[in-house]
Amino acid sequence: MKTSNFKLLTIFTAMVLFVVTFTSCSDDDGSTANITVNEGPSGDIGGDFTGNGGNSSRTISWTNNLATADYNADITATATGTFNMVVADSEGTVVLDRTLNGGTEPDSIDGVTQAGEPGEWTVTITITSFNGNGSYSLSAGN
Repeated sequence: MKTSNFKLLTIFTAMVLFVVTFTSCSDDDGSTANITVNEGPSGDIGGDFTGNGGNSSRTISWTNNLATADYNADITATATGTFNMVVADSEGTVVLDRTLNGGTEPDSIDGVTQAGEPGEWTVTITITSFNGNGSYSLSAGN
């Protein structure tokens, strides 16, 4: 009886290992996405983003002592996907929500956010099904 149970347990374990080995999660399509963040000497922030069909999102806390921010984003090479930048002031009010769509014009955005409350702002960069690369930047407005 003990030998029989041991054989069954061994066979069951081997079957589980086989199923796990051949059905485990993998990224067969190779989709990737990455967003970098750099802070400049005067408190400006910016970075790069790249993607190979993947998705990524990054939220950054940023101290803005003024009521507006200057922004810029540029897709330098892309065929599909979207880039989205949402900026909220220190009270959580959205002062900017802009999107660039891959494969269409315009391929860049820039300007000044709506006025908000100075202090700790949040910047959320999201790329979805993104193929290509680009850059973004923010600095305290006037």
